[in-house]
Amino acid sequence: MIKNIKKVAVLGSGIMGSGIACHLANVGIEVILLDMVPPELESSENSNERNKLVNSALQKAVKSKPAPLYIKSKLKNITTGNFSDDMKKISTCDWIIEVVVERLDIKKIIFEKVDNHRKKDSLVSSNTSGIPISSMLEERSENFKSHFFGSHFFNPARYLKLLEIIPTKYTNNQVVDFMMDFGQRILGKTTVLCKDTPAFIANIVGVF
Repeated sequence: MIKNIKKVAVLGSGIMGSGIACHLANVGIEVILLDMVPPELESSENSNERNKLVNSALQKAVKSKPAPLYIKSKLKNITTGNFSDDMKKISTCDWIIEVVVERLDIKKIIFEKVDNHRKKDSLVSSNTSGIPISSMLEERSENFKSHFFGSHFFNPARYLKLLEIIPTKYTNNQVVDFMMDFGQRILGKTTVLCKDTPAFIANIVGVF
């Protein structure tokens, strides 16, 4: 069972993905931030061009206000890449967080790749705010299922204190206990354990 988290892969570099990556970097965690190769650059062999989307998203996040980084030097903790060339690098990560578009079909494609490349017993989570966590587990390995959960951060990730942890019926209880403690002690969050119901807790209250 995982004892600590030193390196994290964040899959998706939108507002939430970049924000989460920055906050992880704030607390000294090494981060790999991955996103798509822009369709028009698929044939390019230039890595800078192929990483154009993720690099642009991260730079935009760093310049945003309120600032997502404690200090600009924390940016050195983040390495960028893309799903086509760099997914194999998640094999070095202790935790993989999915933050792609809210479409179940796309999330399933991403998780198939994650299942193929992750190291055994690494944690895997989704930052979805509404898709049932259990619906993402079809055809996944047993080890993936036992280490998978929802980890719902709120925007901006550095400043909003709530972190919802959403296990499924397959999630190992030790994983849940670890994340509840890690989220509070290391990430500085108020961790809340949620049931796998649509919109979880905070969004239901907000809508109400």
